[in-house]
Formats: sequence, C-alpha cells, structure tokens
Amino acid sequence: MIKVERVMHSNRTRDEIVAYMADFSHAEQWDPGTITCRQVNANDPVEVGTAWLNVSSFRGRRTELRYELTRMSNERLTFVGRNKTATSTDDLHFEPHPGGTRITYSAQVEFHGIARLATPLLKREFGRLGDEVSQQLPAALQRALGPSAPGPQQP
Repeated sequence: MIKVERVMHSNRTRDEIVAYMADFSHAEQWDPGTITCRQVNANDPVEVGTAWLNVSSFRGRRTELRYELTRMSNERLTFVGRNKTATSTDDLHFEPHPGGTRITYSAQVEFHGIARLATPLLKREFGRLGDEVSQQLPAALQRALGPSAPGPQQP
C-alpha cells in the first residue's frame, strides 16, 4: 500500500472549499494525473453515493477508476476509486485556520493481484504526485472561487 499526505492552506472559508471539492469532477483542475472526470449521473445532486468515472494518466499509461463519495461533512470528504488493478482513496480534511482553511490531503493506493509487486517501485512517483497536488490544489481553488473578500485579521 502507498500512502501520501500533504498539508495546504487556502484563504477561502471551509464551507466554500468543501462545496467546491465535493464535486470530484473538479479533480481535472487540481489533480495532475486526471485527464477527465465525469459524474455518472450528471443531473443528480452531489451526496454520499455519488459516482464519477475518472480517467488518469500515470507513467504514460491511461487508467479508469470509478470513484464514489463515501463520506461528506463540513470537515471531511472521502472518495474511493476502484478498478481491477487498484483501490484508491482520496481523503480531504478541512480545518479553520487563521486567514482561511487548512487542507490535509491524504491519498492511499492499494494494488491488487500481480500489480502489488510494483508497490515499492511506485512510492517515489506517488510522492511526486502528492507534491504536485499541494501546488495545484490551492491554485485551482483561487481560480475557481476567485479572490476572497477582505475580512478582519485573525491572530
């Protein structure tokens, strides 16, 4: 199993960030590996059980996972993606922080069958992807949500 965790900060409120991040199709904007991500039932509201088809590129190969929103609160979102080769869990935790929100992004990938043999060889590559997420996610929030309104300074 491969685990990656990164901590980021945004000047946006937790509620704004959770509302944006709950729609996993936005992964196209913040996940460096995602090529496309489409909600399975596009007209349905986003809630626990909502599913997306995610096409990603990793080490030059395309892979498709079906992700499901398994946890949704104003503090945490969890998405679990599966295909025959792997199970991928993206867990996002949101905490108020002076001047905005602290975001903890945790990704866990468990390979199945013969693919498990590649786990030790892929840890560094997943670490690099985590570094890219920590750069792209705050920038995507800024682009999508716009500049935050000036408010009182927090200690």
